[in-house]
Amino acid sequence: MARIALDHVEKIYGGGVKALDDLNLEVREGEFMVLVGPSGCGKSTALRSIAGLEEITGGTISIGERVVNDLPPKDRDIAMVFQNYALYPHMTVADNLAFGLKLRHTPKTEIKRRVGEAAAMLGLEPYLGRKPAALSGGQRQRVAMGRAIVREPAAFLMDEPLSNLDAKLRVSMRAALNQLHERLGTTTVYVTHDQVEAMTLGDRVCVLRDGKLQQADTPQELFDAPVNLFVAGFIGSPAMNFVTADLVRDDGPAVAFAGFKLPVPAAVVAGKPGLDEFFGKKVILGIRPSDFEDGAFAEAGWPRIGVTAGVTEGLGTEIHAIFTIDAPPVEHHSITSAAGGHDEEDETVAALVGGKSLWTARVSSRSAVRPGAPLELAIDTSRLHFFDPASGESIGHPLSAGVSAGAGA
Repeated sequence: MARIALDHVEKIYGGGVKALDDLNLEVREGEFMVLVGPSGCGKSTALRSIAGLEEITGGTISIGERVVNDLPPKDRDIAMVFQNYALYPHMTVADNLAFGLKLRHTPKTEIKRRVGEAAAMLGLEPYLGRKPAALSGGQRQRVAMGRAIVREPAAFLMDEPLSNLDAKLRVSMRAALNQLHERLGTTTVYVTHDQVEAMTLGDRVCVLRDGKLQQADTPQELFDAPVNLFVAGFIGSPAMNFVTADLVRDDGPAVAFAGFKLPVPAAVVAGKPGLDEFFGKKVILGIRPSDFEDGAFAEAGWPRIGVTAGVTEGLGTEIHAIFTIDAPPVEHHSITSAAGGHDEEDETVAALVGGKSLWTARVSSRSAVRPGAPLELAIDTSRLHFFDPASGESIGHPLSAGVSAGAGA
């Protein structure tokens, strides 16, 4: 096991394109760290830089106690698992597992021990005599992982290893990865574009955008306390609902938008330092779909709003009720990039709903909501999110003043 540290790492390609921009990140010894973000955010570049497959332009990368900037990949004591398996088709499973060890002139008895242990750990013992063509996709990926395990490296680096598998197999392979990490305890850096993978696998998750670290935290903290609009919009499915709102004081603190007014609990104001400075001003309000409930099944004390359901998506365990509110979509570059930057699609959706905002509520599967029918929605106002319209930072978040502080959090 080894600690991995990226200290002010930069990677600049030809034409001045910055793939990594002053990236500071510490992966603790034995930690499973997931790098996630939209396409082009720098997550694979960061992984390849740790591996030595990319030469960094500035900063330092340390594995254990060594600065490895000038070390070739073979000398960094890491093992990498790729998306495309990278197995030798003419070799058996056993030979694929043993190949790297043979190159290092590992004694035959040690090779046999390590291959046997990895095969048992991954359930590959019945397939040791087969060649990759005779294996399923999941079995091939297990062989690729086994080849990394037999190396007994200081760290595993995994670049979207499950993305070629079907949805059901990905679920079982995620479980297998979790069990492997529990058993081996090896420091792991894992790249994925899949939020579910990131949230279920990572001890901590590092969210990247344009080569910059946005927030590195536990999956639950990223969901409950995003540092800015980008993280709030990127983490969570369905995505957080946003609207520009007025923070007001009437009989008590409240937030007003689209003809609705929601009381803001005093505990929320007290728990978000600086929020009181926004009274009488505009804020960007965020409400997660999971913080709604059909009023018929919600707690009595939750405030209600009346809407009309446009589309409903029954998922068995819950229903997604999609509706419009009479307010234009929030225009902020952080929200656009969190959604993947599909500007044309965003404009098309805005046109379809007549410049109103399209929101999603997750409600109980017992709800009787139907398309076109009125729906009373209750809202857990203790979980409201507030963002500065200018900076896009979360109001009152301890890391908002300096996002890079999340590197060692």
